[in-house]
Amino acid sequence: MSRRQKDPLRSLSEAERTSLARLSRSQSVPAAQVARARALLAVAGGQSYTEAACLVGRDNGDTVARWVAGFNRDGLAAVVPRHGGHRMRYGEAEQRRIAAEVARPPERARDGTATWSLVTLRDALRRDEDGLPGISTYTIGRALHAGGYSWQKGRSWCDTGVVARKRKHEGLVTVVDPDAAAKRG
Repeated sequence: MSRRQKDPLRSLSEAERTSLARLSRSQSVPAAQVARARALLAVAGGQSYTEAACLVGRDNGDTVARWVAGFNRDGLAAVVPRHGGHRMRYGEAEQRRIAAEVARPPERARDGTATWSLVTLRDALRRDEDGLPGISTYTIGRALHAGGYSWQKGRSWCDTGVVARKRKHEGLVTVVDPDAAAKRG
C-alpha cells in the first residue's frame, strides 16, 4: 500500500498534456525525459506514484513523487533532468565584483597580504559589505579563469597575456601578447 501523496499532481493544461504525450512517445529525446513524461501522464491519469514508477522501470514511488513536485514547481522544464552539482549562484554582476576585487592591489593592513591568493580573495570578498558572504575559493577560481586570468606561481593571479618586464634603459615596461585570447581558448 502506498503512502498518502503529500504533493499531488496539479491539473495539467491542454498544452502541457499534449507536450507530455508527445515526449512520452518520442524516440529522439533522452530516455530520462521520456520516463518522466510517461510517469507524469500516468499520475495525471489516476495511477499512484508506485504504479507510475513500475510503469517506467523505477523501483520506488519516491522518485515519481520528486518528479511530480518538480513539475508542480517548474512546469515542463522539470522533465529535463539537471544532473549533478548545485545551480550557479553567482551571475555576471558577481563575476564583475570578483574581477574588480582581484584588480585592486591588496593592502597589507586591511587584507593581510601583499599578493592575492584564492583564500585571501575569498576572505576579502566575504568581509566587504558589498561582498559575497558565501563564496568559495572554487567559485572564485572559476570566475577568474573565465575572465582570462591564470595562476602565476609566485605572482598571484595575473591577467593572462600581460606581463611586466624590467628593461635596462626603459625601466618597468608592460608587455601585452595580442594572441593571448586565442591561446587561452
